[in-house]
Amino acid sequence: MAEIASRAQGVVTRRQLLRAGLSNRQIDERVKDGSLLRIYHGVYRVGHRAPSVEATYMAAVLAGGHGTLLCGAAAAYLLGILKGSPPEPEIVSPRRRRIAGLRTRQANRTHKTLWRGIPVTSPAQTLVDLAADLSEEDLARACHEAGVRHHTRPSQVKAILARRPNRPGAAKLRAVMSGDVNVALSKLERGFHHLIESNHLPPPRETNRPAGSKRVDCRWPQYRLTVELDSYRFHNSRHSWEQDRAREREARARGDDFRRYTWKDLFEYPERTLADLRTILPIRG
Repeated sequence: MAEIASRAQGVVTRRQLLRAGLSNRQIDERVKDGSLLRIYHGVYRVGHRAPSVEATYMAAVLAGGHGTLLCGAAAAYLLGILKGSPPEPEIVSPRRRRIAGLRTRQANRTHKTLWRGIPVTSPAQTLVDLAADLSEEDLARACHEAGVRHHTRPSQVKAILARRPNRPGAAKLRAVMSGDVNVALSKLERGFHHLIESNHLPPPRETNRPAGSKRVDCRWPQYRLTVELDSYRFHNSRHSWEQDRAREREARARGDDFRRYTWKDLFEYPERTLADLRTILPIRG
């Protein structure tokens, strides 16, 4: 029993236990003595094992049966593209389900993946599902996290939207994915924008928007300047390093000056950074 549970975040189903050789009576006895803790009908957590977010989400998926996926805000939290407190589980299944204490919905064609051993909607599908419920700013941050953590591409999102082009939130999500929503996605970016504004320099005309084949952090096309803001979190892999070099090559190919600033540049040596920017950007009157 423990071996089965260890493969599924400490959660087992009655069907799995029957296949392993336990009888219905033996299962019921274990429920009575607390070695199995009922979560949903036919779904149990192995006793004396502290519940985790993953166990809670896995139990919901197992309760839905074959083909069920974690979805919505819970999926976004599990995938790391939404922050905050863990949302209550929500599942999507190819068949209509009614499960006490659990939000369920039905969908026949859903893009999926496996994350931490839990069947879940893919990052692109999750963004599409959440688009109607998130503000532009929160949606932009979720898209950014999906791109950084899972290499989710705009083309993947657009392919899902193409099946229902007028679904709630679709226009908002397209605007975010195309870079038409200007938003600072991190503390580093917010610090940079504050530095620009408080020192009367013109704000970038484009933020987190495609320029060439890459998305760039800040761009002033009228002054031919592209700025990338480098945090260790998002630029600490070989893939990120290669992408950074490609952005710089493309910026110079279109005739832009290119600047790269780090946390230290903005928060420890802001005057040095400002002096550099003032060689290109005019002070506003």
